[in-house]
Amino acid sequence: MLKWHGLLSPSAGWWDPYLSPHDSAMRAKQEERKYTPMMLKDEKTAIIEGNRTHETDTGSPEVQIAILTARINNLTEHLKVHPKDNHSRRGLFKMIGKRRSLLDYLARKDIERYRACIAKLGIRK
Repeated sequence: MLKWHGLLSPSAGWWDPYLSPHDSAMRAKQEERKYTPMMLKDEKTAIIEGNRTHETDTGSPEVQIAILTARINNLTEHLKVHPKDNHSRRGLFKMIGKRRSLLDYLARKDIERYRACIAKLGIRK
């Protein structure tokens, strides 16, 4: 057991063997720029309200495509900062494929809704 000689006391600056200086610097950077790795509830609600087709719509293709587009944009920004994060890159590719299949479905079912959706979200094809 460590004795408190003033060197390791909480008032002199606590030393945690499980927390490296790099971890604390990383945590300070994340707090500084308020980076959130996932979408917050109010952001998702705003996306749903902006893209729904009727009052209780939460799962139409337009809403799903809009949510995936926001997640793709967020992950793209993450990969610009962390270019070697290949695990996240795989998730990005899977989300792009899911969005592509939803867009293909929408184009088959109603071409006007498809055109309106890609114009509203700024997705180019």
